[in-house]
Amino acid sequence: MKLRLHQFLSKTGRFASKRDLKEAVWAGDVTVNGSVVKDIAFQFNPAKKEVQFKGETLRLPSDEITLALNKPPGVVCSRLNSQEQSLGKTSVFSLLEGHFSSSQFARFITVGRLDEATTGLLFLTTDGALAHRIASPEQHISKRYRVTLDQRPSEASLMLLRDGLEIQMEENGEQFTYFTQPAEVVLVQEGHVDITVREGKKRQVRRMFSAVGLEVLHLERKSIGGVDLDGLNLPLGAWVDLSRADVEAMVAQDAGDKRP
Repeated sequence: MKLRLHQFLSKTGRFASKRDLKEAVWAGDVTVNGSVVKDIAFQFNPAKKEVQFKGETLRLPSDEITLALNKPPGVVCSRLNSQEQSLGKTSVFSLLEGHFSSSQFARFITVGRLDEATTGLLFLTTDGALAHRIASPEQHISKRYRVTLDQRPSEASLMLLRDGLEIQMEENGEQFTYFTQPAEVVLVQEGHVDITVREGKKRQVRRMFSAVGLEVLHLERKSIGGVDLDGLNLPLGAWVDLSRADVEAMVAQDAGDKRP
């Protein structure tokens, strides 16, 4: 959808008055795709062309909502189907009911998933493009988990996890072997390990520890990219609104260390 330049600038909220934005355009302080535009009636598509004011990128306000939630145990990361409802399952989306309009509530999706028993940081958003960007394997966004094990892991086991190892996967009823990428693994204390992975196969962390003969007693996701659950101070089941700028900045913070 095309907008006139003065309409776009007015919607950004960057200027105190229409006179201010007009003077900025006439002074040559506004560029569209790198070119100075002095015509306030210039028409363009904001989704395809970048507008800057004195080098600062301007964007239209978004009605998208992104939440960081501390997922409790026993909650599934999907809308419930009839079978799940008959089994008395609880959906993570039920935690949001009554807090958003019906149209907003219907648009929420999870950014990736945590299995029913796993707790910790989960993003929910109405912004499909943002969800795809964060969850895409090509982005290599890090995810750190605190793992409680049935015993203290040996140094040999930790090295296998760090180097990458074979795990057994199942997809569409077929089993296959998958070789994991190297992971960052830190022994926190007896039977407690922090592991950071940059991929997200189904139940991957549990399968990795099972492959070295260790049972996961509890699994909590502590961070996604630069977003850390401890810093958010969220009790189980609670969430906080994050602006897109917040998420973009925290994901970008993680992009500097994309170790394969």
